[in-house]
Parts: sequence; structure tokens; C-alpha cells
Amino acid sequence: MRARACGKLGAMNTNRLSHIAALIGEPARTAMLMALMDGRALTAHELAGVGRIAAATASRHLGLLVEAGLLQVERQGRHRYHRLASGEVAQVLEGLVCLAGAQPAGRVITGPRDGDLRRARTCYDHLAGRLGVAIADHLRAENAITWEGEAGAQLTPTADAVLQRLGVAPSGLLAGRSGRVVCRPCLDWSERRSHLAGRLGAMICAHCLDQGWLARTERSRALRITPSGALALRDWLGVARWLDVVGD
Repeated sequence: MRARACGKLGAMNTNRLSHIAALIGEPARTAMLMALMDGRALTAHELAGVGRIAAATASRHLGLLVEAGLLQVERQGRHRYHRLASGEVAQVLEGLVCLAGAQPAGRVITGPRDGDLRRARTCYDHLAGRLGVAIADHLRAENAITWEGEAGAQLTPTADAVLQRLGVAPSGLLAGRSGRVVCRPCLDWSERRSHLAGRLGAMICAHCLDQGWLARTERSRALRITPSGALALRDWLGVARWLDVVGD
């Protein structure tokens, strides 16, 4: 009886996985999902343009993605805005980007050709590209975080002091919150190394944007590093690591 129940549960999980994979695998839906990887919310009309499909077709696609739990809808007045349902959805999409970029031996091509995207971009609500990886490397080198494989990461007692030098004070904000993990590694699409995701990753990204150190670019996940940001981030990361970020 127990074996039969387990078999039914396994079949349900397999069917669910197949359904999600089919939803993501349709080209127009893939394009719309990837357009939301910068963490912003877009209208059905805007996403229809991204997917190069009619508005009515886009609405049907978006309805399926919402029903499957991949997207969520926010209503503001007459408008409906779509965004990725969670950081976990973004992690799956980023992983698929890495997998799709795999090449046969002898021809390894990683990430975008666009230098701005390679330097700094958003991955859902946290930082990616060379800057994101440099921040994760710096926090590890300063013993502020420890990786636990690719499954998770932990803050150490020295994290407060290291992060306060950047102007981030995570203790009060991170304490007592549930649901999303505090921090975790996220495999970077272009660098093929991990940057920092989770609540701490989102906090660092938001702080850099609020301080004017980074600026969003239109119609792209790329982030522009401002002159004040270059000074602040160079001082915090150190010259050697900073040169790895800005070098082409």
C-alpha cells in the first residue's frame, strides 16, 4: 500500500516537472521570463513586444505562467504588472541559461558578448556578472560568509564589520525573517562561478542602487557603474579585485 502511494506521488512530481519544463520551453514564454530576470514588473503589452507575439497571445501565455506559479501579478489601478514569482524561479532560469550555453569540448563560449552585461547586471534582485562574483569572493576572503557547497551559505560573526564598511548593516534587517534564505550561492551565467543571492544579495544590490553607485540601463539587465560607485566599490573590494571587475 505504501509503495503504491509513493509511486503515485512520484508520478505526480514527474507530471508537474514535465508541465513546468514545457511552459518554460516555449520560445515566446522563455523570452518573457528572461525579460523579467532584472526583478522588475512588466505589463502584458510590454512582454508581448519582448516575445514578438500579439497581445492576446501574450495574455494566454502569461495566464499559464501565473497558474503554474512561475509568475505573479500585481494590480495597480487599471494596470496589471507581471514579475517572477520568486528568487527560486530566477535561479532555475539562470541555471538553464548556463546549461544552454554549454558548448562541445574545444569551443567554450560563456555569457553575453555585451561587455556591460558581463561587467555588472541584475539577476532577479541581486548583483551578477564580474561585480557580483567579486563581491561574493570578497565576502568569502574576509570570512564574512561561508559556502556550504552550492546548496547554501552562512553569515559568520565577522559579517557585520565587513558589511558595515560598505554601509550595509544586516543584523537587524535579517533577524527574525522567515521564508527566503539569508544568503546562498547562485551560479553566474557569464562567469561560471557563484555570485551572492538571497536576502543579503538583494540588500547589497538595493544599497548600491540607492547610493547611486549603480544605475539601471533601459531595456537591459546591465548596470552602469557610476564614478562615485567606482570609488566606493574599489575602496571596499580592494584595487586588485576591482581591476578584475572593470577589465575587459
